[in-house]
Amino acid sequence: MTHPNPPARDVLVSTAWVAAHLGDPNVRLLEVNEDILLYDTGHLPGALKIDWQLNFWHPVIRDFITPEQVRALLGRLGITEDTSVVLYGDKSNWWAAYAFWFLTYSGVKNLRLMDGGRQKWLAEGRDLTSLVPTVQATAYPPLERNEALRAYRDDVLRHLDLVDTGRGALVDIRSPDEFSGKVTHMPTYPQEGVLRGGHIPGAVNVPWAKAANEDGTFKSADELRALYAAEGVISTQEVITYCRIAERSSHTWFALTQLLGFPSVRNYDGSWTEWGNAVGLPIEKTYDPEQD
Repeated sequence: MTHPNPPARDVLVSTAWVAAHLGDPNVRLLEVNEDILLYDTGHLPGALKIDWQLNFWHPVIRDFITPEQVRALLGRLGITEDTSVVLYGDKSNWWAAYAFWFLTYSGVKNLRLMDGGRQKWLAEGRDLTSLVPTVQATAYPPLERNEALRAYRDDVLRHLDLVDTGRGALVDIRSPDEFSGKVTHMPTYPQEGVLRGGHIPGAVNVPWAKAANEDGTFKSADELRALYAAEGVISTQEVITYCRIAERSSHTWFALTQLLGFPSVRNYDGSWTEWGNAVGLPIEKTYDPEQD
């Protein structure tokens, strides 16, 4: 399994690059936040809002909207196949990376991520605006999903054999306490209905934050390569990333595919909220409450 689109050198753009392209008709900024109300308090000039639940998720089925619906969304946002789409957001770009992965999976081209997201833009004292731009609707061409970028539950179950032989890797992006089974959610976050704590057998724990600098930007390619290699994750393997609902794992998927050029990385969007609740699926749990 190979990634059909090798990483572009300019897929990760700086805040300075974005500032220099504000008002460029060939660039569309999209803000994608965990806090869907944050955009309304101020956003980059010219940016439009993506609501990751409302805009990406099917309203009833636990799945994504169809490629035709993605096409319609892009049209409403005034995006053409020649538009450079720059994604950014809060939480060091978790959800912007999720949008990058989902849109890439949906067949959208010409995507970029603003390194450091809102955090870095604000730290540099750059301006925000409350003005919502108006755009002219477009007709985006038909899209086709790239299923090589997405892992489903049964794919992960089959992948365990590759992990056992060393030909595959499972990268768990959650915190050490989530990975061990001590907790089932991040501190200050709601419990999302997961019944079991722990991790998928054979997974290695590389929390997403280890790939980021203090200002929210990604670490260098050499640092990233060493980070994952230390856990036995190398480019010749077939890799699956996961977390709780795939937002943090999208950040790592981006690092592995777009910054390091790993050819075979799938994101398991069901992640722990599915695996931890599914009947008959194996888990590992290393937390011992008697050690507290």
